[in-house]
Amino acid sequence: MLRWTVIFIILAIVAGIFGFGGIAAGAASIAKVLFFIFIVLFLLSLIGGRRNI
Repeated sequence: MLRWTVIFIILAIVAGIFGFGGIAAGAASIAKVLFFIFIVLFLLSLIGGRRNI
């Protein structure tokens, strides 16, 4: 689960660089969606990690 969160944050950062830099207009919205997916997965991994301890 943590591996997927790292993958999503890297994708969000790359999409953000392209979108906010003016290279691709649609990538900004993709970056926002990926950012929120990352936040949800990060919170789920925190909750799941604490439960197993």
